[in-house]
Amino acid sequence: MTIVNRATAESTLGQTGWLAQQPDTFRAEILRRSMLLHFAPGEVVYRFGDALGGIYGLVSGTITVDTAPPNATPRLFHLAIPGFWTGEGCFLTRQPRRIELRAVVETTMMHLPLEAMDQMAAREPQMTRAIAQLLMINVDILLRTIHDLQKPNVARRIASVLQRATWTGEHPIPLSQTELCTMANASRKQVNAALQRFAKEGWVTNTYRLITIKDVAALRRFAAGDDGE
Repeated sequence: MTIVNRATAESTLGQTGWLAQQPDTFRAEILRRSMLLHFAPGEVVYRFGDALGGIYGLVSGTITVDTAPPNATPRLFHLAIPGFWTGEGCFLTRQPRRIELRAVVETTMMHLPLEAMDQMAAREPQMTRAIAQLLMINVDILLRTIHDLQKPNVARRIASVLQRATWTGEHPIPLSQTELCTMANASRKQVNAALQRFAKEGWVTNTYRLITIKDVAALRRFAAGDDGE
C-alpha cells in the first residue's frame, strides 16, 4: 500500500471538488482541523443508520456509495472519485447516516469531525453556507443519476455509469460487472454486450473488476445521445 502523506492529501483536496471552491482561509481551517484516515479494501467508512458524525473527503482510491429509502435494503448508486465529500446530512439535520461508504481499493480520506464543524459554525457563518453548497453538489450527483437511469437505451445507461465514474483518462474503474448491472439497472447479458461494443469501438478495455476508459470524449458523446438506438 502506498501511504498518501498529509501534504499530498491537502494539495489534492485543495485543487478539486467542494473544498477547492471555498475561500483560502476557510479551506485552510477545514484542513487544519481534519484527520487523515486510511481504509483497506472492503473496509466500511460508515453504515446506513450509524450515529451522528462529520464529513469525509476522498483523497485517493475509490469508495462505493449505497443508500435506500427507510426500511429498504441499501443499494449501490454511486462510485466516488477523489475530490468527493459527503456526510453533511448529520450536521444539517442531526439525524443518523443516510448512506453507506465502503472502500473498494486502498483508500485515503480526510475526516472533519462533527464537533469541529459545530465549533467552526459557532464562529463563522460561512460554515453553514459551505455545507449547504456541499449538499447541493451531492444533490446534483443524485439528479444526474436519476436522469441517466431514465434513458431508455440500456447501452447509454451503462455508458453513463462509466462516464460518471471517470475522473481522468486511462484511469481504471474498480467496478465488477455485477455492480455495473446494479448501477445501470441492466442485466449481465446487457452489460456484457455493451462492454464488448465499447471495446470494439476502442472506448474501453475490460479486465476482471477493472474497466479502463480509453476515449472519455467518445464515451461521453455516446452516453449523451438521444437517438434511441
